Amino acid sequence: MANLDPEKVETQPGNTLKYDSPDDQRLIRKVDVRLLPILTLLYLLSFLDRTNIANAKLDGLTTDLGVSASAYNTALAVYFIGYVLFEIPPNVCLLNAHICGRVLTSHFSGTLFFRRSCNSILFAHTSIPHLSSDSLKRFDPQFWLPSLTLVWGIVSIAQGLVTNQAGLFGIRFLLGMTEAGLFPGVIYLFSVYYLRQGRRERSWRVAVFFGGAALAGAFGGIFAYAIGLMNGVGGRKGWQWIFILEGTLTVVVSLVAYFVVPTWSHKAKFLTEEERHRLIEKLQADSDAGTEQSFQWSSVRSAFEDHLVWAYAFLFHGFSFVLYSFSFFLPTIIADLGFKTWQAQLSVMSVPPNGVAALSVWGTVWLSSRMNVRAPFIITAGVVAIIGYIILISSTNPLVQYFSVHVVAAGVYTGNSLLLSWPGENVSGQTKRAVAVATQIMIGDIGAIAGCLIYRPSLSTHLYRKPNLIAIGYVLFAILMATYLWVMMARENKRREVVLANNKGDDRVETDEERLRLGDRSIHYRYQL
Repeated sequence: MANLDPEKVETQPGNTLKYDSPDDQRLIRKVDVRLLPILTLLYLLSFLDRTNIANAKLDGLTTDLGVSASAYNTALAVYFIGYVLFEIPPNVCLLNAHICGRVLTSHFSGTLFFRRSCNSILFAHTSIPHLSSDSLKRFDPQFWLPSLTLVWGIVSIAQGLVTNQAGLFGIRFLLGMTEAGLFPGVIYLFSVYYLRQGRRERSWRVAVFFGGAALAGAFGGIFAYAIGLMNGVGGRKGWQWIFILEGTLTVVVSLVAYFVVPTWSHKAKFLTEEERHRLIEKLQADSDAGTEQSFQWSSVRSAFEDHLVWAYAFLFHGFSFVLYSFSFFLPTIIADLGFKTWQAQLSVMSVPPNGVAALSVWGTVWLSSRMNVRAPFIITAGVVAIIGYIILISSTNPLVQYFSVHVVAAGVYTGNSLLLSWPGENVSGQTKRAVAVATQIMIGDIGAIAGCLIYRPSLSTHLYRKPNLIAIGYVLFAILMATYLWVMMARENKRREVVLANNKGDDRVETDEERLRLGDRSIHYRYQL
């Protein structure tokens, strides 16, 4: 990979404009065809395997396993405990593997092999231990992402084999642990193929990718209904077949993914040598994704001391609460509207809200990328979600309440799709960005744990009226965080413009090396609002 050209750094606004030729657009389309279908499918399966427990519940899971209503909520929360525990340290490890082997690595699954490798790095002093070529191959996304998918697919199948409540808790924890690496791993992979500036290539692709979550909700109901008809086949219950067959689908796709998921951009075989060179050149001009940076503990500290990093995390915390509580309890809410269980799962009832969510995600993010702003759309999505919750709470008409579910879905999914790639665009410095993204996901998923526990049976009256009121509070909190980020970053951009105007022609303001070292703290850096 080429070294950094000091004149091509992300702190110079507008420096990617020359990379918008017809050849560049053809290159991006070629990358899209290779990355987006398979990675979106993997995330769809990930979301399907974590949320299909909601449909399994309607098919008798809790009754057959003797799981109490409150224990079911605990089973939902246990998933996120496993997920949260495997966030920040693994992201630090992937940065070190990138530095040691000149290979951008993926995420951490928690296996003993990788734990030992990471420990040798995390507790180093100023030098970074050399990783073996065998270790580096394992961190290649071409191997790593399909392997994660294979492992969680096997775990998902095992959900259909549990026989008691303890087994359900244990397998849900393992599912969270094994799925934890996919989303941050894919986001990191996007950062070495797509630009953050210009046409907002990266944010649009992240939105398409995240749309797989909404599609999982749409197809999950259809699958659950069809598979549930197998009740009694092979001596197994319908809910067991839901886990077994959907998990088997994940395993099959993971095997195909070994041949489809690409490696890092600097050695991508589906690109010609000229295309790889052009892509790396674009990345160097746009961000630090194409540069070599040494690991610095000071960058980790800088991430934790940055108020914006915490604001991104709390923004996701608010939206994550409603995302997962809505996803897990949508079938139950629809069933409580007076429809039969099979109707709640079938496409006529559960597909439309998720379909509306997917369309809302893709349409809004497209508009956001064209207007080159993000914060107003996140805030608007929050307002839409609140309106939906208010209608759901205040109305007693089942049809009106069912309509409100569509409104909630559109706001919740759209807000999440916009915010998840925001720190990736605004946090500069590879180590700091990795920690910022991991912090966002970790703090955000704590909100998911809260959502699973608050939507408990004792509060299920009137379509979970009290939990829905709490959900409104969480969305309001998220709106405040988005507003805070918008105001603070706009203010800082303006301040830096004033400083540069007052020091025009003064080379002492910052050298090119200082700009790279300072990252998003550079006076030349502009936040993407």
